[in-house]
Amino acid sequence: MAYRIALNFEDGVTRFVEANEGETVLDAAFRQKVNLPMDCSDGVCGTCKCRAESGSFEMGDDYIDEALTEDEAEDGLVLTCQMVAESDCVLSVPVSSTACKIAPQGFEATVAVIEPHADAAVVLELDAEAAPDFLPGQYVNIDVPGSGLARSYSFSSAPGEGRMQFLIKKIPDGVMGTWLSRAKAGDVLNVTGPMGSFYLRGDARPLLFLAGGTGLAPFLSMLEVLARQGSQQRIHLVYGVTRDLDLVLVEQLEAYGARLPGFTFATVVAEDSSTHARKGWVTQHMPQEMLTAGEFDAYLCGPPPMVDAVRGWFAETAVAPASFHYEKFTPNAVLKATA
Repeated sequence: MAYRIALNFEDGVTRFVEANEGETVLDAAFRQKVNLPMDCSDGVCGTCKCRAESGSFEMGDDYIDEALTEDEAEDGLVLTCQMVAESDCVLSVPVSSTACKIAPQGFEATVAVIEPHADAAVVLELDAEAAPDFLPGQYVNIDVPGSGLARSYSFSSAPGEGRMQFLIKKIPDGVMGTWLSRAKAGDVLNVTGPMGSFYLRGDARPLLFLAGGTGLAPFLSMLEVLARQGSQQRIHLVYGVTRDLDLVLVEQLEAYGARLPGFTFATVVAEDSSTHARKGWVTQHMPQEMLTAGEFDAYLCGPPPMVDAVRGWFAETAVAPASFHYEKFTPNAVLKATA
């Protein structure tokens, strides 16, 4: 039996390798030409230390305490030269991909569907012969034909699907939006990825998802994965937008309510003239019982002002999630990993 090991480097570049039963992660990576940090490979130096974000594994006892202390092991750190996977795993590698001579992967994709949602957003669906594996929440960079520019978009589809889906905000005179207005099925795009340190770490605790505008996209990917896994965890999504027209794909959220017994969501509109049932900001509509309990994982994706406001609110109110993962996006720029 082989297990899928996702290696997420410090700069957000991700590479997947397969580890055979009984094979160490370090050996599996080297076998597939991924040069993880190492010196001794015997559990002595600690150079290959990484953080296990998810999955089960065996470490054995063939390493010394100076390489990996008991406290570090309890905190989720592992030695890849000793780690033997017992399930699919995700590892955070504390060096850049370039230090390991790993380059982001590129591939070609073909436009399959372009579906506008009023003047708010476009759903873009792409097919690819060699679609990449990715972690739910990650993104790719898509080259805009004829512009010499690239734009970053999170997957709204789940890993392993035959067709990739993205939710793209419409920007007046935006480079991608202008191209999409004349694009057609069959057009070819150059895509690079996956990338990003914003991804689902599992559902060991209740999950609070906070989405701003088209920052909804990565949460759709996460929800699909959780639904396929049969998650019974408490999951609440607050989806905030500026205008009523900006609320898109709400029917997909309603469908997840039927598939995930612990899932609820609330939509919020900021514009004063809105007649929506909930107005204001996402911080005004978070479930109080979840915040009071404290043992929850928070995920936040939206434009920079929203992300900064939510982070500031957590700091001011002393609400401390067990873990907090966020990503800022600017619709007309290439993304950078933030957490």
